[in-house]
Amino acid sequence: MLDYVTLGLVASLFTNAYATIHALMIQYGYLAIFVLMLLEGSTVPVPSEVVLPLAGLFVANGTLNLTLVYLAALLGSVGGLAVDYYIGYFIGKDVVYKHLRLFHVTQERLDSFDAWFARNGFAAVFLSRLVPVVRTIMSFPAGFARMSQKKFFAYSTLGAAIWDAVLIVFGMKALSTNNAVITLTAIGVFAIVLYVVYKVAVKYMKR
Repeated sequence: MLDYVTLGLVASLFTNAYATIHALMIQYGYLAIFVLMLLEGSTVPVPSEVVLPLAGLFVANGTLNLTLVYLAALLGSVGGLAVDYYIGYFIGKDVVYKHLRLFHVTQERLDSFDAWFARNGFAAVFLSRLVPVVRTIMSFPAGFARMSQKKFFAYSTLGAAIWDAVLIVFGMKALSTNNAVITLTAIGVFAIVLYVVYKVAVKYMKR
């Protein structure tokens, strides 16, 4: 059964984030998309689930170019993932664990991802990029384990490319319609799907 209180909280946070992100995109365009995705990729709590559909809406309205939006999003995503990967790679687990508040992640969650990475390796890096909320945390365990840089960036880029494309296209198709009922229904279904994917993925990782 869905946790409706949690869904309501998520919806409220997304609504508040929407206004801020919308204003940044109007003022800074592609640079805003790049920086926001860079922050999201490095575990700063910026919701790509808001950034990318909104970017897609700007594309549909003719304000921004699809190719440039996608490149800005992907470069930001990979750049953010690289930040956490190299922190784990060069600084190590002990230092990161002492300063977890700086990275906006709990020890319990990072331990779960570390164990999941140890069991699944490359697959964990790729699959985690397709899971909302926790999709950026896998960079730390990959860095702790000194995972091959080529393989890390290959799997991470592939996962990020799929995630970014899906959310941008969603914004182009679902948010650009003039029918308010269709738009609200699409957003509702989209939010529920993301929530279910998140809950199932976390449950699987804990097992």
